[in-house]
Amino acid sequence: MNKINSLFAQRGDRKLLSLYFCAGCPKLDSTADVILTMQRRGIDFIEVGIPFSAPLADGPVIQTAATKALKNGMSLKILFAQLKVIKEQVKIPLILMGYLNPIQHYGIEAFCQSCVEAGVSGMIIPDLPFDDYLNIVKPAADKYDLRVIMLITPETSDERIRFIDNNTDGFIYMVSSAAITGAQKSFDEQKQEYFHHIDSMNLHNPRVIGFGISNAQTLKAAQDNAAGAIIGSKFVDLLDKAEGNADLALDNLFEALAQ
Repeated sequence: MNKINSLFAQRGDRKLLSLYFCAGCPKLDSTADVILTMQRRGIDFIEVGIPFSAPLADGPVIQTAATKALKNGMSLKILFAQLKVIKEQVKIPLILMGYLNPIQHYGIEAFCQSCVEAGVSGMIIPDLPFDDYLNIVKPAADKYDLRVIMLITPETSDERIRFIDNNTDGFIYMVSSAAITGAQKSFDEQKQEYFHHIDSMNLHNPRVIGFGISNAQTLKAAQDNAAGAIIGSKFVDLLDKAEGNADLALDNLFEALAQ
């Protein structure tokens, strides 16, 4: 069974926590250590960001990280090589999150094959048109037993949400707002209504909420309304300030999430 499906099938009532970081930032060779440290510290699954020069859905923190990673020389070829080294040690799902351009340049089929060879369980491609997903990416992903995770936002229609739910497997990435990524102090009433509305739709895929989670209030709101939460910008910022020391960054993250 794909590790993503296995994780959600076995979690019971436990709320999951996922972290995002950008491969190759703050150091080119820090990817393996960050992943293994997160696994050791109890993170349930990891989003590994593929740096791109024009990350349109991302806020300044992740944009800066991507720029630094590219300057460090990070590429998909290097990332897959790094992941292969630790493949046998990684027991939790790894999901690559990146934009369509570098994946197309690498080749969809080749990308999927490299994912399997490197122990990757799925991918998130924020700018992937749904028709291209159905006709091009999904057939290749299915061939290699990979999960393509789709995003929904408060602006996504119920019809489109149900269409996504019926044509994907793994989980649905529920974006907390239509804005770019970045830490928020709280989720307002409008976002809470959005969470409750999606919950009332009784989708068959589990949902995980991301974007804006940075403290106890936003984490609780996300985990109360979904199977778990994804934290990106907050951890990326802390990892950069810790100069790549993942243990220190996690210490500081867990402290922030308790406040």
